[in-house]
Amino acid sequence: MVQIDLITGFLGSGKTTFIKKYVRYLTAQGLRVGILENDYGAVNVDVMLLNELTDENCEIEMVAGGCCKDCHQRRFKTKLIAMGMSGYDRVIVEPSGIYDVDEFFDALREEPLDSWYEIGNVIAIVDAKLEDNLSDEADYLLASEAACAGCLVISKSQEATHEEVQNTIAHVNRALKKIRCGRVFPESIPVSESGDTLADRHILCKNWDDFTPEDFASLRSCGYVNEDYVKMDPDEEEFQSVYFLNIRISEEKLLSAAKGILNDPACGDVFRIKGFIRTGETAWLQLNATRQEITAEPISVGQEVIIVIGEHLVNDAIEAHFS
Repeated sequence: MVQIDLITGFLGSGKTTFIKKYVRYLTAQGLRVGILENDYGAVNVDVMLLNELTDENCEIEMVAGGCCKDCHQRRFKTKLIAMGMSGYDRVIVEPSGIYDVDEFFDALREEPLDSWYEIGNVIAIVDAKLEDNLSDEADYLLASEAACAGCLVISKSQEATHEEVQNTIAHVNRALKKIRCGRVFPESIPVSESGDTLADRHILCKNWDDFTPEDFASLRSCGYVNEDYVKMDPDEEEFQSVYFLNIRISEEKLLSAAKGILNDPACGDVFRIKGFIRTGETAWLQLNATRQEITAEPISVGQEVIIVIGEHLVNDAIEAHFS
């Protein structure tokens, strides 16, 4: 049977960056890997960010949103059926940051997927500087991702204080309690003499650039946990994405607009802004922005699109920042 891993994480937590490192480890072990990008929006930016992994040992497939929930689930199952016949040793599923984990488990329990795939690991990526004030719907998604995770991988820990990391784990535990899940993660993570945060069995918290083969081997076999919790069905209108195509804008204006949108209550509750702008005939810039961090980096391949994701978005107010 094909091992299948789910890599979850709330918007902007760093799932795509983690997958790059994880898949490079797996292919170095001689495994043939298929990545399924299962995105929320109609345009899948993360596929382009993973293109550099594509070779004879790694292929990338995509299921884009932009349709009703039932249609999206059918597309997801159909794509997994096709990938199940492609000879992969392991399939990695990266959903959007707005994803109910039950969809993954429900799909893998149905025929014929239940006879082709074996669930390997559920890994939840959590930003070390997780926002303290999230909506009930956002907390539910965070908790549902953490509830069944074999391991929480804390991202950007090198940029956070030990107190901030502990506050983040405490937030995860509060979110779990809100959905009446009995799981509790240890909030007192030990620290080494060098100041590096060490790993609990269910939490890996260190600079990803310092991950060892032993760290990846542990993640490769971390498994998942069966936990019960009270199901919430977030309103499909609660989380939204707004797309801006063919934007011609300077890097300076783009960064200013992103900062303005993230901090302007009139735009709604914006979680993340991502996408690309063209900076030359064959040159591109990749934007990745959250309230904690805004980055713009050169990238070899892009598409002229900026995507704003959040709750209660106000299109006109957002668009005004790009004017």
